[in-house]
Formats: sequence, structure tokens, C-alpha cells
Amino acid sequence: MPGIRPVELSQGSELKVQRYSGLADYLSTWQAMKDFTASRTENTPDEIWLLQHTPVYTQGIAGKPEHLLHNNGITVIRTDRGGQITYHGPGQIVAYLLLDMRRLKLGVRELVRRMEGAVVDLLRDYCIGAEGRVDAPGVYVDGAKIAALGLKIKNGYCYHGLALNVDMDLSPFAAINPCGYSGLQVTQTRDLGVAAGLETLSGELAGKLQMRLFRI
Repeated sequence: MPGIRPVELSQGSELKVQRYSGLADYLSTWQAMKDFTASRTENTPDEIWLLQHTPVYTQGIAGKPEHLLHNNGITVIRTDRGGQITYHGPGQIVAYLLLDMRRLKLGVRELVRRMEGAVVDLLRDYCIGAEGRVDAPGVYVDGAKIAALGLKIKNGYCYHGLALNVDMDLSPFAAINPCGYSGLQVTQTRDLGVAAGLETLSGELAGKLQMRLFRI
């Protein structure tokens, strides 16, 4: 990703976790994910990329434009993940999962459940009860969405991932039907009394994802 410095957190035979400093441009990050996926082989370790994006709305491949309620000047990008429209911006942890699903022996539904479970596990450590929903992928606290999910599967490999709201300006969500649901409320860890910041929570989220994905 141009201009973004990777800080490697951990590496094993199956997984590399990297945190990127600064704010990442969505388009260049998306292209980097596609390039990584196109060039990987059966021996390529899986990776998790942890970062924040500059303000952007992303619309899933089958997304409906009417879920953008009004134009507030924030760029809308039609991307190749599943799902409808969501917002990314500073103060949100984005965890991109670049995984060989055949090697992990995972189907899409099971992968989604494990991703949701990692966020639920993280929030439980802070005494916050959260849950996933079968009808609307993501993680919710008292009916408000705190984490959104979206994936692209190509040739047995996945990319894109999840976004966890931590300490951000939530007002851009008011211009959309988040993930296609009219009136859906959103929340974030700061508003739920979590004092831990982005750096701490991103490292903890990576650990929870590793445990869920690799059963360690």
C-alpha cells in the first residue's frame, strides 16, 4: 500500500499479522488485496492486515444505490465484496483477512461465524455482551451494530474482512442505511465505556481472530 508502513505483529508458518500506520486509501488497499490474492500459491501464508481508512463509503457487489440516503460529499466506491453499503473512517479498526479457505477447510458461513465470534470474544473481555445475527452478518450490542463484515471469495481464497467501530465520528452512518437496513443504529467501543484505544484493540482483535480461525 503506497505510503503506508507495515509493522509486523506476528508470523507463523500459517499466518502473518501486520498493522499499517497512518490512514490507508481504500482503492489502493483494495488493489493490494487483489494483487496478493492473484499471486499467492498453496504455500503462501495467510495474512491479516490491520488498518484505518480515510473516510469512504463502500457498496457491495449487489448493493442497491438507494441505501445511500443523501450525498454528503464522502466518496462512494463500488467494490467486489458481498453486502450492501457501509462506512469506513478514522477511529475504526479494519481487519482484512487474506485466507486460503481450502487449507483452513472453511466454508463461507463458518468463516463468517468465526469472524463474528472473534469480535464477540473481544467484547466479552470488556464485559460487553454482543452477538451475531444469522439474518444480518455482523456483530451487535443491544441491537446496534458495532462490527460489519464483507468478503470476496475467488479460487478458494478470500479477501476483505471486518470493520470494528472504536472511537470515530459516527455521523456519516446517518447518510446511509447501514448494510442495507433502514434505521439500523450503530455504536462503538468508546461509547460502551471501553477505554482501550485502537492500538490495543487491534492487537487483541488479531489474537482473537487467530484463535478462532486456527483453533489455537
